[in-house]
Parts: sequence; C-alpha cells; structure tokens
Amino acid sequence: MPDNSTIYIGTAFAAGVCLALIGKDLLDSRRRQKDSTKGAISGQLIARSGPPAIVDGIEGCIGNTPLFRIKSLSDETGCEILAKAEFLNGAGQSSKDRVALSMIELAEEQGILTPYSGDTIYEGTSGSTGISLATLARAKGYLAHICMPSDQAIEKSNLLLKLGAIVDRVPPAPIVEKDNFVNRGDIQLSNRMNRGRGFFADQFENEANWRAHYGGSGPEIYAQCNGRLDAFIAGAGTGGTISGVARYLKPLLPNLTVVLADPQGSGLYNRVRFGVMFDLKEREGTRRRRQVDTIVEGIGINRVTANFEAGKELVDDAVRVTDAQALAMARWLVEKDGIFIGSSSAVNCFAAVKIAQKLGPGHRIVTVLSDSGSRHLSRFWAKAGDVGGAVDTKLSDVLSARDEDFQ
Repeated sequence: MPDNSTIYIGTAFAAGVCLALIGKDLLDSRRRQKDSTKGAISGQLIARSGPPAIVDGIEGCIGNTPLFRIKSLSDETGCEILAKAEFLNGAGQSSKDRVALSMIELAEEQGILTPYSGDTIYEGTSGSTGISLATLARAKGYLAHICMPSDQAIEKSNLLLKLGAIVDRVPPAPIVEKDNFVNRGDIQLSNRMNRGRGFFADQFENEANWRAHYGGSGPEIYAQCNGRLDAFIAGAGTGGTISGVARYLKPLLPNLTVVLADPQGSGLYNRVRFGVMFDLKEREGTRRRRQVDTIVEGIGINRVTANFEAGKELVDDAVRVTDAQALAMARWLVEKDGIFIGSSSAVNCFAAVKIAQKLGPGHRIVTVLSDSGSRHLSRFWAKAGDVGGAVDTKLSDVLSARDEDFQ
C-alpha cells in the first residue's frame, strides 16, 4: 500500500490552520462586541450588525442605538434627516444613560465609589440624568439622592421614587443661589458626609459627560453613516452631547456643520451666533436674572458649563426654537411618522428642518431623539394636546406655529 503519511500530515496541518483562523475570527468578533458594548474606545467603535450580543447586566444595554430616517421630514425637505434613537438606551431610556454610566465608572476608577457598598450618588437634574443614575445605582449597589426643579413633569419624580431614589423637588432658582437644584444636590452630599461615603455626579461640569459621547455617540454616528454626513444638530443643557460628538466628528469631517438647537429663554443661541451672552460683569455663576420660562425640559441654559466649553468652538451655528414650534413639531412627528418624543427632541427636529432648508436638498443631517414623550405627558404633551384622527398638517404650519395655536 502507498505511504499516505505525508498527505495525512499536510491535511491535518491545513485543518489546524483553518481552525486557528476561525477561532481567531470568533475571538476578534467577541472582542469587537465587547468594545462596542462598552462604547468607550474612541476611533475604534463599530456599528453593531446582526442580533445584539449577550451583555452583562442592564448597563450593557447602553449604547449602539439605532439611527433611522425620519421619513416625513426627509421627504418634505429633500434632505436625509436621520435620528439617533437615544430613547432606546436600555437603562433609563434616554441619552443620559451614557453620561450616568460614564460618571459612575470614572468615580469607581478614582476610588470614590465602590460597587455594592451602599455609597450614595447625589445629583441635581431636570429628570433624565437622575433617572439614569437611579437605575444604574440599583444595578451597581448604590443609593441615589436626586434634587430637581419642581416645575418639571411630575412623572419624572414619580419614576425616581419607584426606582428607590430619595427625591427633593425644589422651587426653580438661579444657579448662583444655594437653593438651585444643582447646588442642592451638592449641599445634600455635604450634609451626609459624616454619615457615610457619597459622590456628587455634577453632570454640568464633570468631563465624563462629554467623553461619554466622544467615545460612544460620535463613533456610532460616524460608523452608521459610513463617514458621510453634512450636519449634526443637538440641544445643550449640560452641553455634553454636542461637545462630545463634535469633538469626535469634526477632525474626521472638517466640512461638517455642527448646529445648536436652542429653546426660547436660553442664552446659548446668542452665545453661538453673536458671542454676546455675557460681558465681563456677567461671567458664569454671577448672573442674578432668572431664566425666561419655557415648556421645554432638559435643554437650554443661561451659562456656559464646562461640558459646553469643551466643544463650543466647534459649534458653527444655532437655531432658536419657540415653545409653539416645538409643540407643533412633536404633533407632526406623531401624525406623520408615529414617533412619540419629548420636548428637547422636538426642538432638535425643528432645527434639523431649518438647517435642511438652509443647506438645500441632497444633504444628510443627523440629530438626536433624547427621550420618549411618555416622560412629558403632564406638561409638554398636556400643552400639545391629542393629535386626533384624520388630520393633514402641512410642514409650513409647523414652521409658522404661534403661541395662540396652543392656548
């Protein structure tokens, strides 16, 4: 019989190489899935395709949110208007999930927080960041103590209570006063320090905020768009989203237009457009005037935070959106697309239409849907009213909406 040992050895070697390559591909795939779940590796994050990976805990469900085409606005403007569905983050169901996780993980790295120790997280928030913090606090064995303005939608504080957080609803006050909701969060921490360990998240000034979007939202958008987009639009409360995404995208896309969507009563529109929000006598933290009232929650501010400062030189333009325009846009998106969003998301979408009209047809515009309308039922959507059955709103009606339309 012929000696086939050489053939057998060659075949076995080839099979071994194939198995090794397959194993390497599987290992690389798992590493990519792990990296995309963490959402913190700048420049390396890829958009996850196929079924989601199995992740560890609710915190693993944060990031890699879908980017989808808003059909009605795209068809009306001739631009491709895409929305980052941040309301599908899996912990607190808003874009603030990224921020909350980033701040907690940084505090853990610095030894300020220890998981499952009963340490307390304090924060002043209009609602969504507090909800994300309270959710992740439960997941990681912490307690949450949240201060929020009393004029925010009641369902936000109700949800916080269901999550086991201590909630202080305080009257609205300027940032320079100790009774401001942000300052109250810091004061509550100071008062407790002799009874146990605590951490003041400080989302407005904590750089972990913009870094969450620099390492997560920005790379995801770039990958999902295959590197092709003409404008990015976002509002600013803390300023973390617009700064983090702009800092990631601008070096890769120098011609990208970054636009601030700003509600009535906020000073950031003038700061971006004219550079005149403050003079030397009214530097951040010294202004006494209260902010003009707006029904929009979560964005709009009359000072430059550290997180907005981190990216403000990359913001090219701003669009001012009135309450009536935000309300009309929210109703439009339900009527035409079945998209039920909160107030800040409506501001973003209105600004996206204005920029689409400015740029002209054929451009790709990305904006952010921060949270669902279900958190805005008692205030924003109570004002917007029911959409009703057979209606045929024109986009021109949305663009020209006035306060008297919602009396």
